[in-house]
Amino acid sequence: MDKIKRTIGFILHHPLGKKHPLRALVRFLYWQFQTTIFPSGFIVKTFISPVKFYARKGLTGISGNIYTGLHEFADMMFLLHLLRPEDVFFDIGANVGAYTLLASGVCRAKSVSFEPVSVAYNILNKNILLNSLQNRVTLLNCGAGAAKGNIMFSVNEDTTNHVIAAYESAANKQSIPLISIDSLADHNPVLIKIDVEGYETEVLKGMKKTLEQPLLKAIIIELNGSGERYGFDERMIHDLLISKSFRPFSYDPFNRSLIELITFGKHNTIYCRDMPFIMERLGAAKAINIMNEVL
Repeated sequence: MDKIKRTIGFILHHPLGKKHPLRALVRFLYWQFQTTIFPSGFIVKTFISPVKFYARKGLTGISGNIYTGLHEFADMMFLLHLLRPEDVFFDIGANVGAYTLLASGVCRAKSVSFEPVSVAYNILNKNILLNSLQNRVTLLNCGAGAAKGNIMFSVNEDTTNHVIAAYESAANKQSIPLISIDSLADHNPVLIKIDVEGYETEVLKGMKKTLEQPLLKAIIIELNGSGERYGFDERMIHDLLISKSFRPFSYDPFNRSLIELITFGKHNTIYCRDMPFIMERLGAAKAINIMNEVL
């Protein structure tokens, strides 16, 4: 019951959920009905037409899109307004592929998607096959870090799976391979999303050359204090990105405007540079219909 209350609270505070509460709640209730009838099976749901995805009970990283259109509304809309078919997108911590599907299924950009946990990776692969995106998406069943190697990773925590810290004991874990972002020298991303549950510092250590690439215009990164489990100070990430000419923003999709922040937010923060390029892209992007809102 507490989980249902939290979900309803999320819906009613979501920018589209609170504008269309009845529509969102009906979608939520129908999803509850479907997962009662098919408690462990996959159900195909429409994302942003014609893109679809597989969902099932317990996949919180994708199911929020069912009833709110876009689970991480501002950040996902920024991606949708920024990317073009000629671009490359890096999805680091892809989970089952919500951002990848938007980048390659809707925007038609090419994606390189990292997902180390085998269960999530297999669903991610199913979602790519479902949408016939094999020629646009490169899937990597590994994590990103400072250098090539292996590390222990949790496996039963859905969207909060993470690198096992030195002091942690986890019954369900697996050894995963790591590579550095800089090792993918033949790719030049315009946008990178990093969602690695506190391991962002190590990811950035392995992308020093990538940060210097002029084509890289924006990074969506989750800085929510999780780095403390590894002894990382996330303010150093902010300082690093500022030193590379990035500035922190939040995005207002309704007005297609970026709001500059003093520092990073509590969840995702969008770091941008080359503002004339970004603002031209955002302003010229094709409108997208999401829950009867044309954005």
